Amino acid sequence: MAKILANILPSPANKLALKRKELHWIVSELDSLEEVTSKREQEEIAKIKFSLNKRLNKAAFDACDKNEYVQELIYNKLLSYDVKNYMNHRALNHGLIKKIFKAKRENKPIDALIAEHDKKYDELKIKRAKYVDKLEQEKQRFLAKYTTTSSQDYENLKKELMLEFEQKADGIKKELAAKMQKTRAQLEQKAAKVKEEMAELKKQVPDAATLPDDVLLQVKGLKMYFGGLKAVDDLTFDVKKGEIFGLIGPNGAGKTTVFNCITRFYNATGGDMYFENRQGEVVDLRSFKVHDVILQGISRTFQNVELVKEISVLDNLLVACTREYRSGFWAHLIGLPMVKKEENILKLKAMRILKFMGIEAYANWYAMGLPYGILKKVEIARALMLDSRLIIMDEPAAGLNDTETADLAQTIKRIRDEFNATILLVEHDMKLVMGICDTVCAISFGQMLAIGTPQEVQANQAVQQAYLGAMEE
Repeated sequence: MAKILANILPSPANKLALKRKELHWIVSELDSLEEVTSKREQEEIAKIKFSLNKRLNKAAFDACDKNEYVQELIYNKLLSYDVKNYMNHRALNHGLIKKIFKAKRENKPIDALIAEHDKKYDELKIKRAKYVDKLEQEKQRFLAKYTTTSSQDYENLKKELMLEFEQKADGIKKELAAKMQKTRAQLEQKAAKVKEEMAELKKQVPDAATLPDDVLLQVKGLKMYFGGLKAVDDLTFDVKKGEIFGLIGPNGAGKTTVFNCITRFYNATGGDMYFENRQGEVVDLRSFKVHDVILQGISRTFQNVELVKEISVLDNLLVACTREYRSGFWAHLIGLPMVKKEENILKLKAMRILKFMGIEAYANWYAMGLPYGILKKVEIARALMLDSRLIIMDEPAAGLNDTETADLAQTIKRIRDEFNATILLVEHDMKLVMGICDTVCAISFGQMLAIGTPQEVQANQAVQQAYLGAMEE
């Protein structure tokens, strides 16, 4: 019975995972609170402006010169009619020419054809004259119906409405500012409560491993065997917080396999991988399923652009947050308010990231057909949606020209600095690696060759022989 209940009831570790997710959303709400309030403020002020403009437009119409107003209307109607009439004239002339050529080929007289054409042409002129008379009658009826009021009434109303607008807009700003402060206080109180609950749950969870203070990811004795092939063989390295860590090696060295083991795409044959997650807790990555690693604060890009090309750039970024939603299947199916609230928060966040990457103009474009350089930026933007502490980039410069690669180098540095992220980079472009990496790890046939600063690794003879090519005497 106890075993059955243990399988049904969530364990302290699972409860802790849910609390981590809840805390992350509370922090996201706090981060986007000012933007959400600003957007609501703009919407409310726009409604007031629209309502007041309707009143002002009526007064503007009453005060305008009716003769000039109706003359403009008639001019536009007549212009539209003449454009249509011109096309009728062209069709008539074209038809006459065809008939004349045919008659000449058959040696028939053409006088009757010309007479018929002139008659139709006169009919079109008479029809236009009648239309002009009709417009003149409409003008007279309009002038008889509407009179012009004093322009001073319009000016007085304009001043009155401007004052009313300023008062209402100011009232909305104060009201929303007060609501924002109240919401902020509630969210901060809620966050504090969740942290207390997490602290209690941590007491029930077995002690986790520890890492040195400056280490974010520790890989120990990592092995990945495919039958008799040792793709990764006893690899050990530490990735420090806030650094750009480069993993290099010749084709087939096992670089992407290392990434796939860290992100749990592959279940490693042996070794340990410890990571300090978003909550500052050290977790064993091998204890998570592939779709749960992302919740710990690890995201990645791929060698080949892996976007959904049939949806927009913005939607591609939102797809990345599927595991982040607190609302479940039924909430989405019914369309509960919390779903809309979460979507708004994520959309604001996505637009901020697209702006950071310099591609906000492509937000509503389909990914299909966009230039390759833009797609690469979208791929990186998607990885930034997850507030990751570690961003794994698999050959981000592949397929880029020199200018785009130089821009990418600056972007990676800005991501590290502005998103407070650590970058783990696999790249064949040695100029890029040596230019931006703080630490470089060189591997060959899944084994460590050298690790250190770019200059130390570049000077290592084993690396030169295996990857860079040793200089002949």
